[in-house]
Amino acid sequence: MKGEPSCPRCGGRVRAPGLFSQTWECEIHGAVPPLQPVVPPSVEALDAVVRRSRVPVWLPWPLPVGWLYTGVAHAGDDRDGSRAVAVACTGPAPLGGRGELLLIAEEVGVGLGARYAGLTGHDPGGDFVKSAPAKVMAAGRPTPLWCVIDAPADRAVYAGEAMGLWLWAILWPGKAGHLVYDDVVLTDLREAGAELQLLPCGALSPQLLEY
Repeated sequence: MKGEPSCPRCGGRVRAPGLFSQTWECEIHGAVPPLQPVVPPSVEALDAVVRRSRVPVWLPWPLPVGWLYTGVAHAGDDRDGSRAVAVACTGPAPLGGRGELLLIAEEVGVGLGARYAGLTGHDPGGDFVKSAPAKVMAAGRPTPLWCVIDAPADRAVYAGEAMGLWLWAILWPGKAGHLVYDDVVLTDLREAGAELQLLPCGALSPQLLEY
């Protein structure tokens, strides 16, 4: 699957560093880490992202029963490494039907999570419910996730902080959001080692391509 780097906030074209700029530039958003083209899911492609990532590469591990790894997107370049990573999983939703999950770790201001969440800003902001309705284990630490109430109705969006970075959990359809109530344990694949070779892969998630 071919393509060119794009803006992680809007999907627009970006200009590569050159004589007059050391950063990738979007005409609308200025300097951004470039969102790299999405490739079909494989352990090898995921491993390449893991090895150069500056942020956690979150994945439920073990995967829920019947779930598969279905792709990865990352924003960054070979010089600076990935500053945002989105990992997709697909499987049976808790209330029936098929569910899609994106887990995104990113530095403040990158905007990839907000884009997949369907929000207009670049960070979750303060548009949460008053209490934390979900809690996951991220790298061995209880991590609260707040529901983002301004998200589109076709998905459930949760956001929080883990390891000093944004952590997003975005699920389709909205009722699949119940998955994050089921004691989900997230592993940073940078620490996974040889276990990564056992990861079951499925077809590329359409959610990685539609935003």
